[in-house]
Amino acid sequence: MTQEPALTLERNTITDLPFADMWDADLGSRDPLDFPGFEAVSARDESLRAGLVHAPLGDYVLIEVDFAREGGTLGAVTGERMVRAYRRATERGLPIAQIISSGGARLQEGYFALTQMTRTASAAAAHRAAGLMTASAFRSPTAGGIFASWGNTAEVRAASPGATLGFAGPRVVQTVTGAFPPATSHTAESALANGLIDAIVPEEEQLAWLERAIGVRAGAPALATDHAGPAFAGAAATAWDAILASRAPERPSGADWASWITDSWIELRGPGERLRAGIAEIGDQRLIVIALDRDRSGGTLSLPRPEDYRLARRAVGLADRLRLPVLTIIDTPGADPSPSSEAGGIANEIAELLVALADLRSVSVSLVVGEAGSGGAVAFAHTDTLYMLEGSAFPVIGPEAGAAVIYRDPERAREFAEAIQPLPAQLVAFGFADAALPETVPEVRAAIAAALDPERIGRRNTRPDRAVEGAVGTE
Repeated sequence: MTQEPALTLERNTITDLPFADMWDADLGSRDPLDFPGFEAVSARDESLRAGLVHAPLGDYVLIEVDFAREGGTLGAVTGERMVRAYRRATERGLPIAQIISSGGARLQEGYFALTQMTRTASAAAAHRAAGLMTASAFRSPTAGGIFASWGNTAEVRAASPGATLGFAGPRVVQTVTGAFPPATSHTAESALANGLIDAIVPEEEQLAWLERAIGVRAGAPALATDHAGPAFAGAAATAWDAILASRAPERPSGADWASWITDSWIELRGPGERLRAGIAEIGDQRLIVIALDRDRSGGTLSLPRPEDYRLARRAVGLADRLRLPVLTIIDTPGADPSPSSEAGGIANEIAELLVALADLRSVSVSLVVGEAGSGGAVAFAHTDTLYMLEGSAFPVIGPEAGAAVIYRDPERAREFAEAIQPLPAQLVAFGFADAALPETVPEVRAAIAAALDPERIGRRNTRPDRAVEGAVGTE
């Protein structure tokens, strides 16, 4: 077998970071195994630096691991400095930003190095439990113990363009598997495509990106859309006509409304195509936004898959840890029922998202902007407030599928649509929805902002409970 050439990795030297106070700079290695030919690393040359930074909107802890210093390896001192930095951040209630390039565990320290994965993971877990945020930027290369422990525990993650990333470095992959990884593997671009990182950011922009992600710097860009804006033509004559209008290719979808409602956006990336999630702002309020993004081309790619629900659950989990409000924007005829989605656990993912929203300790609001079909849509609607745009609809199932089940004839979809009463005025009258909103950006934005009041927490249960009371009784 022909041996592939080794990857060329440039050393990455990070300088001029804005530490106001550098911590534990006197800690150096003692070479605990007396490894033959290995010299103990001096405190000055250790791979990790950590300290306090003053930013425009508050202080934070910065941790930097540099491949140019001892290969950025994770040894006993690296782990000890990191653990102390995380503990200080937790005690002081500070977020953490991390810039990392690492070659993996320091092999010459044996299990002294390997156990740092457990120690640092525990320190990161305590920081998370305190409701504090971490963001990581990976530079080339990043691999091994740091990448597989506290580096990837960060709530949001970016990488440098073209960076080599992976649990195992390319030479280890070749040794273990017998084949050098292909060019499409172990790259920042591959990680982005698979939803393993949230952005690719040039190195000179990473510190600002990290500070915006953890909320200590303003100026995050807004979510872009090429849609001209809402243009509601008025109420349709029948429920069937309303459902057809809600599906119209020219009608704006969830990501369009997210762009118009919010002022800034830090992407939370997933591998799917039908959902966008991000850390956003509406005025001074930071929140998590989850927006279903229907295929407005009129194609068939409008159904969220298991990976989309996993991204939504990740976003809700982040909101819960940070006590941020959640806004879901709903526009889907339902979840993807294909065999591949069944094999991927679509029902389980819907159930887990419902539970995540039920468990959420912060306030939540949902906005139906198009067709919201079946359980695939209701999974996003278990919120303290439920709004519907005047031109939206919330059928129990797509009328074609419903007619196929009830009448054994999908051609009777119109008849089924009229029977199930899925329009905003009807759902408001039943008590399931709170209001039907006019389709103008200022009015929708104002309604959403008002619904983010923490006093509304808990209505996700009481509202549907009250609505169902009239539908049940004793004989």
